[in-house]
Amino acid sequence: MQGACVSALCVCICASVLLRSAISQSHRETDTYTECTDGYHWDPQTEHCKDINECETIPDACKGEMKCFNHYGGYLCLPRSASVIPAPEPPNTPTEACPLGYELHGDSCVDVDECEREEHDCQPSQECINTLGAFTCQCPDGYRKVGTECIDIDECRFRYCQHRCVNVPGSFSCQCEPGFQLAGNNRSCIDVNECEMGAPCSQRCYNTYGTFLCRCDQGYELGPDGFTCNDIDECSYSSYLCQYQCVNEPGKFSCVCPEGYQLLGSRLCQDINECETGEHQCTDTQTCVNIHGQYQCVDNNRCQDPYVQVSDNRCVCPVSKPACRDLPFSVVHRYMSITSERSVPSDIFQIQATSVSAGAYNTFRIRSGDDNGDFYIRQINNISAMLVLARAVSGPREYTLDLEMVSVNPLLSYQGNHQTSSALRLSIFVGPYTF
Repeated sequence: MQGACVSALCVCICASVLLRSAISQSHRETDTYTECTDGYHWDPQTEHCKDINECETIPDACKGEMKCFNHYGGYLCLPRSASVIPAPEPPNTPTEACPLGYELHGDSCVDVDECEREEHDCQPSQECINTLGAFTCQCPDGYRKVGTECIDIDECRFRYCQHRCVNVPGSFSCQCEPGFQLAGNNRSCIDVNECEMGAPCSQRCYNTYGTFLCRCDQGYELGPDGFTCNDIDECSYSSYLCQYQCVNEPGKFSCVCPEGYQLLGSRLCQDINECETGEHQCTDTQTCVNIHGQYQCVDNNRCQDPYVQVSDNRCVCPVSKPACRDLPFSVVHRYMSITSERSVPSDIFQIQATSVSAGAYNTFRIRSGDDNGDFYIRQINNISAMLVLARAVSGPREYTLDLEMVSVNPLLSYQGNHQTSSALRLSIFVGPYTF
């Protein structure tokens, strides 16, 4: 209540203001703080609402000739000649009840712990947290409060995970695609080196981003499963890899040669000359003759009656012997070896006269040994001729050809042409292979 008497004819104006000793403030508590009515503020030390002095806090609260007078919960603007009679101070002992959420203990109001007294309405899944004058219901981590309920937060919608996110009640987990694993932050994905973790590659492993590749050594090929390395049978691809025989081995192949031959390089076969290497069993009375794939031991003296040996490989039929009349005067023994299936016609041996009489005319022929007509003679000139292989022959096989040179010298004839002959007995060995 307040009273004032104002008169234009009066010199003195008296204003009497009767202020109540206490104004009861009704406080409305929220979950986290206490509110006071307009004109008051909360004093945490006394835990009461305290009057605000607007005359000090509001600049020029009253205009003109008016003067600001503060009172509980507000202020008055009165003429400067007015006076205010203050009401007596309220007693120290509170006479009003404590705000909501507080209770009286002695001379002061203290907070009520609703959580401890279980005087709250939090859900079983929520945690009650006491505050000054009130309490709050807090949801567990991973939940948000909607009204009075706790709703799971779908963290996956915030794209926390690099690859895949799996939402679970109250939380989430990150997962990586195959070939990756979670980093230390449990969100990023890093490549897994499968090669260091026992990848099933049977030979070589190459790590790539998110996966791995199996590769094979030379001579192997990757199987349909992408892991196993299978041997390549190179020998089955071509019959021309080796000159004689191809042998498949794990991861490679090798060429082998038949007995009597040795490998030349890695694929070709070369005849072993046992006569030069000493790998023969010929006696001192024999001569070692090397042929394709083997050797022959021939007698040093191959002269047959009526021939007599006059030098190595040369036999002479003396004119004094009647049996020599129709035989070549001399026979020279020679040896050679050729391969099977040699291309034809092929020049294989040249015959050369060692001595020729003046005026003599020479002819060459195959005297014996060519029953099937596999050879023929091509005369080159008066003193030489070539033995030609006419047909392809296969071995192993041996020919003994008597190549004869017939000489006719009219100058030495007293009763007609004077004719003499000499022979070359050529032993031809045909090897079993084309090499």
